[in-house]
Amino acid sequence: MAKIRLSEIAQARSGDKGDGSNVGVFVATPEHYELIKRELTTDRVKQHFAGICKGEVERYELPNLLALNFILHDSLGGGGSASLITDAQGKTHGLALLRMEIEA
Repeated sequence: MAKIRLSEIAQARSGDKGDGSNVGVFVATPEHYELIKRELTTDRVKQHFAGICKGEVERYELPNLLALNFILHDSLGGGGSASLITDAQGKTHGLALLRMEIEA
């Protein structure tokens, strides 16, 4: 197996709700969906966002969309109106996740 950057096979979209960030990752093929299901565990995502995510990470599988959705709890320093963090709205968390290297 070789390491690839997630961005080579996936796209992402992210946003926020209060102090949590929502990151959706989607791919174009069933084979790539099986790959991200295997590689993007809640533990790996939590580790990837270790400096940001202070709470738990939840994962939701959306096989009909070939997508995974992650909720990063306590990841926005209190939320947009309560934080001095540059991106307290979580808009860049999707791009940050796409930088993760996975085994392909």
